[in-house]
Amino acid sequence: MALQNDLILKAARGENVDRTPVWLMRQAGRILKEYRDIRGKLSGFKELVETPALAAEVTIQPVDLLGVDAAIIFSDILVVPEAMGLTYQMIEKQGPWFENTIQTIADVERMIVPDPYEHLAYTLDAIKITKQELNGRVPIIGFAGAPWTIFSYMIEGSGSKTFSKAKKMLYTNPTLSHTLLQKITDTTIGYLQAQIVSGADMVQVFDSWAGILSKEQYKEFALPYISQICNAITNVPITVFAKGAYFIREDLGKLNCETIGLDWNMDPKESRALIGDNKTLQGNLDPCVLYSSFGNIEKQTKEMLKQFEGGSYIANLGHGVYPDVHPDAVRCFIEAVKSY
Repeated sequence: MALQNDLILKAARGENVDRTPVWLMRQAGRILKEYRDIRGKLSGFKELVETPALAAEVTIQPVDLLGVDAAIIFSDILVVPEAMGLTYQMIEKQGPWFENTIQTIADVERMIVPDPYEHLAYTLDAIKITKQELNGRVPIIGFAGAPWTIFSYMIEGSGSKTFSKAKKMLYTNPTLSHTLLQKITDTTIGYLQAQIVSGADMVQVFDSWAGILSKEQYKEFALPYISQICNAITNVPITVFAKGAYFIREDLGKLNCETIGLDWNMDPKESRALIGDNKTLQGNLDPCVLYSSFGNIEKQTKEMLKQFEGGSYIANLGHGVYPDVHPDAVRCFIEAVKSY
């Protein structure tokens, strides 16, 4: 199926584009009334993730309502530990919670490397439905959490400001840590490959908690596993987004991936110098800019775009859009990119 808009794929591959492509992390979600209407009829977030037709519908909403250049499949990074055997709940206004956590090597051994076509079929089916419904309008982005971020939830059991339990495990039981990280990596590779077979045109790896590790820890417990994923995904562009890991940008530039995502604390010009010219950069407007006036959103967006001039680039925020941002502010950001 020929794509009518392949700007984001061209930019990821370093090809010339007529204008900068733009999308937002968490674009399918609570900022849209249409999403909230669907979500309100269900038992919770997980039911939406696990119902392919509805997940596809909310995936497409931002394409219709915001005018973004890609659809990112509506799912959650924690479907991976769930498929491995560690179930979670999504508690309203609190976030994810695991009743059981990984504490011993026996716990790790109980985790499986699942067949994605069996244990994660709902996401794959959602991608297939989205592909059919979009009919080539824009590309589909598949995604997964990076092994360290998934590991941190499996050890900690919930979100955390410090993830001290997870970091403690790295220091006190590195053998267990590496064993679990490898299982997560093997699962993630199979899952991303299945997403691509199902119709994903590119994929992104989210290392949401990258910034809480030291450089030395990141090089031992995070980067090698992300590298394995990048080496395994060769048929579509792959983006690595390591939030907060300003200290590892030079190493990220050596990964076998097409695009590096930047958060809003990473200076574009400095990042380009560290990462090199052979990677596409993505980002990196502070999501809180979208709380300001339309005039300021436009001004800040154009200043950001100017900073990224001279290299391959995909416009985005420096992290996910916050749920209480007005959709018109998002539209203002998108139009500012498109009109630049």
